[in-house]
Amino acid sequence: MAKLQRSSPSSRYFYPWPVVLVSCVDEKGKPNIITIGASSICSSNPPTVGIAVGTMQYSLTLINQTCDFGVNLPRADQVRQVDFCGSKSGRNMNKFEAAGFTVQRSLLIRSPLIEECPVSMECKLIETVHLGNHDWLIGEIVAVYCDESILDEAGNFDPSKCNPLFAFWSEYWSIGAKLADWHFMRRESCLGDQA
Repeated sequence: MAKLQRSSPSSRYFYPWPVVLVSCVDEKGKPNIITIGASSICSSNPPTVGIAVGTMQYSLTLINQTCDFGVNLPRADQVRQVDFCGSKSGRNMNKFEAAGFTVQRSLLIRSPLIEECPVSMECKLIETVHLGNHDWLIGEIVAVYCDESILDEAGNFDPSKCNPLFAFWSEYWSIGAKLADWHFMRRESCLGDQA
């Protein structure tokens, strides 16, 4: 199979990211939601998540004012609400009300969470990296909430029950079944090498 060099470098060829709904709040207490198509876990200790927010976005101003934000993972069947929150500005509307979402109060941050999302995380902003037309915001995860519907009998997260939503540039995608565990080749070959 031949690989063709593309005409110009682009992050467009990077594989899908989970779509997240980032919740924030203004100084008067009005909640807001922004749809983010580029997010990632940055570290497991301390637990941190990163989100890419456009430098002209209203939500960026709110997050910089409160130094916190919520990360909410929607289900694929919430794609209409997700797209609405990414298509409208919260400057002149309450996107929680307009999208039909319910405010879930946070315990450790000012920003609210989204009750209807199966996973929600309270994040305290710890670093901002300026990267051109987007800022990469890194938040320490200080609290996590999981809906019982995505937990197994032992109370552990069951990825087969979450029905996640992914962004692949201008498209929304979901996923199918699990393919394998990490390092399965190492266990099969008993090599024991570390990368």
